[in-house]
Amino acid sequence: MSALKERISEDMKAAMRAKDSARLGTIRLLQAAMKQKEVDERVVLDDAAIVSIIDKLIKQRKDSIAAYESANRQDLADIEKAEMAVLTVYLPERLSPEAITAEVKAIVAEVGASGPGDMGKVMGVVKTRLAGKADMGLVSAAVKAALAG
Repeated sequence: MSALKERISEDMKAAMRAKDSARLGTIRLLQAAMKQKEVDERVVLDDAAIVSIIDKLIKQRKDSIAAYESANRQDLADIEKAEMAVLTVYLPERLSPEAITAEVKAIVAEVGASGPGDMGKVMGVVKTRLAGKADMGLVSAAVKAALAG
């Protein structure tokens, strides 16, 4: 069992003992998503795959928060923010925007990309190197900026 999967399982047990229903519900949601991926693809998840699932769940929470806040439903937005805080704990430390920009510039030079038409080629390399280490929205913006200028 991967270290991250083990940690999530232990945190679920701790949340049960503490009767922390909000945290427990979020962790169960994460475990259900992990199990679904394992069953659908018939694989055993490693830490990188778990981080990608967590990234996906966090993105869903961000989208929900934006929708709830635009509909003046702060109560529901607060629930989503709490879930996002629980999920964020399991992510590795993220790269700073400056580090992302430096990494992207190095990859652009390495690949020999010259303009916006090379975005797909650059993103393919960037995704493999920065997956789980950086917010892919920031990475995409950095790639666009690097290829534009």
